[in-house]
Order: sequence, then structure tokens, then C-alpha cells
Amino acid sequence: MKLASRVAGLVGTAALTVAAFFAPASAQAQQPIKIGFAMSQTGPLAANGKAHLIAMQMWAEDTNAKGGLLGRKVELVVYDDQSNGAQIPALYSKLMDYDKVDVVVSPYGTNMTAPAMPLIMQRNMTFLTVFNTGTNDKFKYDRYFSITPSGSDSKPETSRGFFEIASQMKPKPVTVALIAADAEFAQNTVDGAREHVKKHGFKVVYDKSYPPSTVDYAPILRAVQATNPDVIFIASYPADSVGLIRAMNEIKIKARLVGGGMIGVQFGGLKVQLGELLNGLVTYDVYSPQATMNFPGLNDLLERYRPLAAKAGADPIGIYGPPYAYALMQVLGQSIVGAGGVDQAKLNTYMKSHAFDTVVGKVEFGKDGEWKTPRLIYVQYQGVKNGDPDQFKKPGVQPILYPPQYKSGDLKEPYSR
Repeated sequence: MKLASRVAGLVGTAALTVAAFFAPASAQAQQPIKIGFAMSQTGPLAANGKAHLIAMQMWAEDTNAKGGLLGRKVELVVYDDQSNGAQIPALYSKLMDYDKVDVVVSPYGTNMTAPAMPLIMQRNMTFLTVFNTGTNDKFKYDRYFSITPSGSDSKPETSRGFFEIASQMKPKPVTVALIAADAEFAQNTVDGAREHVKKHGFKVVYDKSYPPSTVDYAPILRAVQATNPDVIFIASYPADSVGLIRAMNEIKIKARLVGGGMIGVQFGGLKVQLGELLNGLVTYDVYSPQATMNFPGLNDLLERYRPLAAKAGADPIGIYGPPYAYALMQVLGQSIVGAGGVDQAKLNTYMKSHAFDTVVGKVEFGKDGEWKTPRLIYVQYQGVKNGDPDQFKKPGVQPILYPPQYKSGDLKEPYSR
């Protein structure tokens, strides 16, 4: 990837300005359109943050190679948020006040995006976000948009597929254990899970949260196993997910269905690291390389992404974050062209009134800025034999169980170690 870049030390981190200089001279004669954001390049979210940034840089190159937007080249101004939400307000202030960016987009994930919201609202910026669950439920900001296929009712949507699968098991499960990190995404997700538990008439036998500082998950899982649940639903972050999966295997957890809103198992690096330990888990996802999910342009994107990821030490598989990061930039680019510039009010109006063609399919927003039609999927890991990344790039080990229109396999139960 041939990128010109400038690095400067700001606010205890690095600002990276990225532009691809393949636009014609007429485009380069004008001031660039500057797009600013923070993205985790260090810390526990770095694996996915690096993958997102590669995809967003690819979009900048692709766009500038075609002449830019409205005859102006695109420039990305990026800060490493160090996977620390406390950094976010200062970084976004710098982007808008010091770097004078024209538009801003979000960092990766709920925990990084929520701290930016008050500042974004104060400045009346139109805000495209990626992979957020329930972020705008409390802010109710009119210029918020989400590139996350969870739809308007995002809290229960994240766990809907899991409990729909559970409700169709024969015989139907009776008891449920709920485990969640004491942090924003996990709490939003487990709140939604409780709604489904009530709807389907399950009985909760365990419902507790653990602090983000937890490193030993065996005591939690032993307490869960003592309640003998049929189903175990987990809402966790990447490091937690790895610890929980390893502990479940070590203590030989017994249940018919295990998984849920576990962030991390979607990341290529963690898939490779966990290998056979993934088998039996049923978890949410946004894409699986099955014949039922074949979106135009997606395979080409992944083929170009993977060599770049190998050099950067990013997600080697790339089927989770990069397509949605690229799609976020596609929506933004189409909106800038459609709105005739970067006026925030006009961008807001355009995003609300148009559908967008992206590498993750058609994207159309509802009045609340979420997808009009939700499309989260649930997959089960089946037959994972080792840590070979190639097995995750093709159909087989991640069949889709839900929703019905994308279904490519059947549930294997029980989950047992």
C-alpha cells in the first residue's frame, strides 16, 4: 500500500495523516477533504483497530485513484486511542480544533465511541459509527448513524438469534445462566438477553457480572456449573472471551448451548490462537464465508486486504471488521458526493434519505440512524481442527444457524467439554 504519511506527537499519542496521491493534478490543486477519527492501534482492541485502519486506508487509495471526491483528494487524519476511552474526548477535540478536519467518524466499538458523543453533539457533527451497540439509546442524537447490522432495537437484537436457536431445540431448554462483563457493550447486550429469556419462558439460574479487571474465570464458571444450566449466555470483550473459553475447556463445562455476545471470537488472530477450543460455541457475527452471504466486491476486498494485514500484523482473515470499516467509508464518500460537500446538515439529510451500495450489501438507515433491516447472524464453530487461518476463509467451520434466510448448517449439541 503506497501511502504518504505524516506522524506527529500529540496528546501523548501519535497522529497519522494518510492520503493516497493518485488523484489527477486538478484534484490535488484543491484542499483535500480531511476525515478524522481515532482507531485503536495499541492496547487490547488493537488487533481489530489495525484491521479497520487498513480497510479505511484502502478506501482512501481506491477513492483517490478515481479522482477523489468532488474533484478533491481524500486525507485521513488518525489518532491511536490506545484502546482507552478516556483518551477519546481530547483526541476528537484535537481533530476538530487543531487538525480542522471536515468530517469525523467513530473509533472501533461501543466503549470507544460513547465517550465521543457529548463532544460530537456539542459541535453538531454528523457522526458515522462502526460496531456500536445501544450507543445512541441514551443520547438520542439526530445526526448519529451506525454501520452495525443490529437495527433499531440493538440491545435485544445482539442476543435474538441465540435465544431463537435455543427456543427451537428439542426438547426445549429450561434454565439459563447469564454472564456479562461490567462494561457498556456487555451490559447493553445482557439487558437484551434478559428480554428474550422472559419472552421464551426460560428460568434464570445465574445472572452476575464480573469486573473488567478479572483474569481468572474458573471461579465464575464453577459457580455457573453448580447451577446446572441448559444454556449459558455470555457477553464479553476479547480478552475476557479468550479467558472464558480456555476456562470452559479446562473445567469441562457442561451445557446444551453455550456462547452469545462474545466479542473476540470473530477476530482472525484469536480464531487462530484458540483453534479447536472454539468447537461447539454459538456466537453472534456479522459475516461468514458461506454461499448464502455473497456480496458484490467483498471477496475482492478481502483478497487485497490479506497481504497488507500480513505485513502489518493485523487480523489475517479479515471477515469481521474490515468489510464494515470499508463500508463505513463507502457510505461517507457517497454521502459527500450526494450532498455536494461536507456541510454537516446536508450530510445528515442525505444519509437519512438514501440507500447505499457497499461491500456488505445494501445499507439503509432508519430515523434513529440504525439499519432499517437488522442482519446480525449466529454461527456455530464446528470441526475446527487446528489454528490454520485458511479454514476460516471458506465454508465449513462456521455454518450460519440464524437468521433463516442465511442459514447454511444445523446446530450440533450439546456443548460439552
